[in-house]
Amino acid sequence: MTASEDAIATSPATNPARTGTWLRVGRSWLAAVLLLSLVACGSVPGQQGYHRVTRGDTLYSIARQYNRSVDELVRWNRLSNPNRLTAGQLLRVSPPDGTDLTGSDQLVSSARTSGTTATQKAASSPTTSRSVPERSSRSKQPTTHTQSSRAAVPRIALVWPADGRVIREFNGSSSKGIAIAGNAGAPVRAAANGTVAYAGNQLRGYGNLVILKHSSNFITIYAHNRKLLVKEGQTVRQGQTIAEMGDTDTNRVQLYFELRHDGQPTNPMSMLPPR
Repeated sequence: MTASEDAIATSPATNPARTGTWLRVGRSWLAAVLLLSLVACGSVPGQQGYHRVTRGDTLYSIARQYNRSVDELVRWNRLSNPNRLTAGQLLRVSPPDGTDLTGSDQLVSSARTSGTTATQKAASSPTTSRSVPERSSRSKQPTTHTQSSRAAVPRIALVWPADGRVIREFNGSSSKGIAIAGNAGAPVRAAANGTVAYAGNQLRGYGNLVILKHSSNFITIYAHNRKLLVKEGQTVRQGQTIAEMGDTDTNRVQLYFELRHDGQPTNPMSMLPPR
């Protein structure tokens, strides 16, 4: 066989076996390129609301990218160590059903989607028309701008809902409340006189949760409790123990405390006494 005949015989065009081999190699190469492209861009087709971790990602950078808080990503993904991420890991960056909450009415009704109408009545107020998605844009707005664009928030005299060190402060964007570290079973107290609008654990990411309604369209939120000591519709007085501190749906014992006025998060530190 001449050299030219041998080249023709071994050519993929005239040798079916070699043709199949080249096709398999080509498909594998293409699949690898597509996979690398997906990992590089962090997107996951068909899984909206998730982020694929890439080399160099941190939970903080991912939270900033999607205009979320680190605490939200920790809760939604049940991360035991927020500082340990693995390339290729899939993280939820949008809230599970019923946890993206903007107003006090939405907060209570979403928490009780399968509950009673009594809770919905306890939560009803004109604030529903003011509900605006808090994270409709990736661009962050300074807290001072957000506060200046709203009418002045009236005062409400609060007491500290728990003893302990503040481990996360309010900033109006990535943190809409404060977190107070403490011991399991420590008392959680009503920050002001009010009515229990919600007491339960149906709102994912908040654990055992209490929501109190107060005068002047204020509500307070108490999350991650070990045990709830009040029932919906119950009237409570300022300083009354309403729960025991715990770590439900979070990675350490703490109380997550939030103050809202007309459905909008407000810095509770401005209403709490110094200590």
